[in-house]
Amino acid sequence: MSKENQNIEFKQTWRDEYLKWICGFANAIGGILIVGMDDQGNVVGVKNPEKLLEDIPNKVRDVLGIMVDVNLKSTNEGKYLEIHVEPYPYPISYKGQYHYRSGSTKQELKGAALDRFLLSKQGKHWDSVPVPNFNGRELSRSALDSFRDRASGSNRLSSEILDEPAARLLEKLHLFEGEYIKRAAVLLFHPEPERFFTGAYIKIGYFKSDADLIYQDEVHGNLFAQVDKALDLLLTKYLKATISYQQIQRIETYPVPEAALREALLNAVVHKDYASATPIQISVYDDKLLFWNAGVLPEGWSVRTLIEKHASRPFNPDIANVFFRAGMIEAWGRGIERIFSSCREMDVPLPEFKFEESGLWTVFSFALPEKDYKKTPVKTPVKTPVKMPDQIIAIMRKNPEVTLAEIAQSINKSVSAVERAASKLVKAGIIQYQGPKKGGNWAVLDERKG
Repeated sequence: MSKENQNIEFKQTWRDEYLKWICGFANAIGGILIVGMDDQGNVVGVKNPEKLLEDIPNKVRDVLGIMVDVNLKSTNEGKYLEIHVEPYPYPISYKGQYHYRSGSTKQELKGAALDRFLLSKQGKHWDSVPVPNFNGRELSRSALDSFRDRASGSNRLSSEILDEPAARLLEKLHLFEGEYIKRAAVLLFHPEPERFFTGAYIKIGYFKSDADLIYQDEVHGNLFAQVDKALDLLLTKYLKATISYQQIQRIETYPVPEAALREALLNAVVHKDYASATPIQISVYDDKLLFWNAGVLPEGWSVRTLIEKHASRPFNPDIANVFFRAGMIEAWGRGIERIFSSCREMDVPLPEFKFEESGLWTVFSFALPEKDYKKTPVKTPVKTPVKMPDQIIAIMRKNPEVTLAEIAQSINKSVSAVERAASKLVKAGIIQYQGPKKGGNWAVLDERKG
């Protein structure tokens, strides 16, 4: 006999409270409740099986309002009952309680989980629920205009639709349910969606350790503004960039490609469970970056399935549709693929995806910063060694076409230190770069002045 799993539950004797387990199977993907077996699947026998064969279907019908098949089985060890439960397309309650089979356990659904379950049985998602008595004039004109600009560049909506009045445009974007506007529209276009939905914002923190928060920011506003502001903060304040040069052109390279950052951020927004009242959380460390959003995996999905199909079934499809029309995301199913491809292109480690009961983690790991890293807002002054300017001048005299990166390598110094020293020499009128960025050369104009 198989072990207990998503579809099988063993009970040694029958109790009427086991109607809750039948309720859980009916609300999930169905299953078999076996009466007369221990937890290891060994037959221990059941008392009065013929009477239970008649009583159980009647109790299931009277209490749950559904029909089940009850079969009597016999072995050398004794008799047992198999109660076969089909999945039901509508919610089944046990005396006003809604139970659900998840893995090998039964859960009573409450709060946000119950709301999500009831909506799913109606074929709806959280973001598609209408908001009664909402005044559409409260939506941000600037947010709508920003969407028009983005969508115009993406060529995913015709100019005729984009030129429509706000109400007509929202209708074309399927953001109305009858005469009421949907939750998705409030999140996307209201200047303060938190007035309606607690936790509809992004929190970013920089940590030295799990218990040592150095500084943090909260990003509020409509979802378009949240994505833009959060990405800007990550690139300008939280992440460290290595410095390199192509001739005299300064190039900053971040430990996580910008395209991967943006895609991970959009995935968190599109897949967040906004009923959870918990903000998206981004945690930055010296050697890793973590995105977390409240949410659940679709029934039967593993993390592997998530990686393969994550964006193909967004938790908030109406929000995803508007982002798609604005050109902010590609066709559903491409999100994680784009993250992986951008990481491979930059030759950095691929992120790890983890799922816990409370939500989904996307974890980027990277090497500890070296001396030539820059970080804002914390700045640590580095003193230029006394002899470095003389070394730079001597190398430039011998090889005018040398790059600052090559100088740094030859004198065993960081590129940023050589850059600072060379900048001082340029300001002092001692050296000058001549010609185009590619193919130019350094000229030593004067001897050291003091």
